[in-house]
Amino acid sequence: MIKSVLVANRGEIACRVFRTCRELGIATVAVFSDADAGALHVREADTAVRLPGATPAETYLRGDLLVAAALASGADAVHPGYGFLSENADFARAVAGAGLTWIGPPPDAIEAMASKTRAKELMGLPPLNLADVTERDLPLLIKASAGGGGRGMRVVRQLADLEAQLTAARAEALGAFGDGDVFVEPYVEGGRHVEVQILADAHGTVWVLGTRDCSLQRRHQKVIEEAPAPGLRPEMVDELYALAVRAVKATDYRGAGTVEFLVAGAKAHFLEMNTRLQVEHPVTEAVFGLDLVALQLRVAEGDALPPSPPAPRGHAIEARLYAEDPANGWAPQTGTIHQLAFDGARLDAGYADGDTIGVHYDPMIAKVVVHGATRAEAARKLAHALERARVHGPATNRDLLVRSLRHPDFTDGPDHLDSDSASAYQGPQGPRLDTGFYDRNLADVTAPLPGAAHAALAAALADAASRAGRFGGGWRNVPSQPQVKRYGEHEVRYRLARQGLEADGHPGVRLDCATPDRVRLEVGGLIREFGVSRYGDGVVYVDTASGCHALTAHPRFTDPSDLVAPGSLLAPMPGVVARVADGVEEGCRVHAGQPLLWLEAMKMEHRISAPASGTLTALHAAPGRQVEVGALLAVVASEAEEA
Repeated sequence: MIKSVLVANRGEIACRVFRTCRELGIATVAVFSDADAGALHVREADTAVRLPGATPAETYLRGDLLVAAALASGADAVHPGYGFLSENADFARAVAGAGLTWIGPPPDAIEAMASKTRAKELMGLPPLNLADVTERDLPLLIKASAGGGGRGMRVVRQLADLEAQLTAARAEALGAFGDGDVFVEPYVEGGRHVEVQILADAHGTVWVLGTRDCSLQRRHQKVIEEAPAPGLRPEMVDELYALAVRAVKATDYRGAGTVEFLVAGAKAHFLEMNTRLQVEHPVTEAVFGLDLVALQLRVAEGDALPPSPPAPRGHAIEARLYAEDPANGWAPQTGTIHQLAFDGARLDAGYADGDTIGVHYDPMIAKVVVHGATRAEAARKLAHALERARVHGPATNRDLLVRSLRHPDFTDGPDHLDSDSASAYQGPQGPRLDTGFYDRNLADVTAPLPGAAHAALAAALADAASRAGRFGGGWRNVPSQPQVKRYGEHEVRYRLARQGLEADGHPGVRLDCATPDRVRLEVGGLIREFGVSRYGDGVVYVDTASGCHALTAHPRFTDPSDLVAPGSLLAPMPGVVARVADGVEEGCRVHAGQPLLWLEAMKMEHRISAPASGTLTALHAAPGRQVEVGALLAVVASEAEEA
């Protein structure tokens, strides 16, 4: 009987496992790097152990320190979570060798599936031989043999690019997983990412817990997941189930695991088996009414599963809330989360109000999950929960998620298709629900949120109320000049006169009421509410029924030293300069969009490109240099400036 569990992980998954442990009366132990000393998972655990490490990213990869922490804390079991050492057979053996219970599959099963190349061979699907690759094999996908999450992955469309992309993929894989081995396989255009959840015990029982669709991805990392995968032919589902059970039987598997496929037309391509709990496991829990972590614990204790799982019901969708700017190359963001509040949804979060998102780890803030009787109902509920949430802090992908859930390419598909229908939604241009969703629709789902001008007006009126006290439509001001406030690109000029609100550019807008944190305006005969929040960082958050506007308040007078020279390239995030492009040096000519250098942050490389064609007049970046957000990296004098 397990009495105390150490989670060899951090953030959201550690908090998730702790929640189940508390419900089962099991004590919890957290581990943390110096960067995570004040993290939510540390605060929620009964006991916490600091892990020394050369860098924050390496800390959670020290299996010897994790085992020592478990023994020192009195834990008798270890849950690996996902990422880090969760699929490391040597770590699983070390845990068992120390007399601790490993909450996961047997080490031999992990080892059999740890390398994607070995896993494919085990399934009878060997990868391409690099020496035999020709133009006919294009496009190609380079993947890291170890690990996942899109790291070490590259798409190659021209054979001439293969060697350079292999070098970059190997470097990224080595940095992320300590293993630089990669392989290539055909890149399937327009495929769907479909996976099967399995759970097996030590007594021969195997549960197949339905399918999930995880096709909406950016940088090969999942953004929106749902269960069951919609629109699959019954015979396709049967085939996926059979292949998943084959993987279980081939490895004498025990515990939770996921078998992943790329489905294109009527064909399923095996991708890999993840020998751990998946990030998206909550959608399966919602559909089957199960707690997969609790079942992992039962299996680890040697209990037998019932002969069959509960029957599935309804549909569940999960959205991953990331601190990132999708319209700016998905650049990760850092900073303080002032408020994080959702209604009408399950929230699995690794952060709470007041926590800071740093540069050392993945920028996922939380997973937001809803369940509905149908797919359409679940999508509607999740979009509404995201839209009405209070997410104040660094920029996030929240608006992108809302628009994705309402986009025709996502919504225009039935909950189920009969055996005569295609295995992917079909539209005028072919499949709609596929991994190319954001390639096609990024501009649509990242367009600026409408209503920013009204939000800026509400922010200005709330600011006035904070200085003058509560006022309504009858409050008047009689100076000769209007009040002026500037928020980003929006200049607000208004006057509160005897006849009410007079605001330039807002004809017919009437002020109903204003307090320091709430403004009510009548716009076109409709009353609209604006929630206004400030946290002392110069950003005003205005929550509306259609989302939140983060407005930067400009001071009335600007210090000349704060002005940025045209063509300046500033670090979009804290990080380390990974490398500078070959031939890039001060005085060289560059063209618009040309990669100049790469920053490494949040376990990913981020390209910094020339904003315009011209001359590189300054280069302040050097490999290995640590930079803070806003640091000057380079300056490009455009051709227009040179003329």
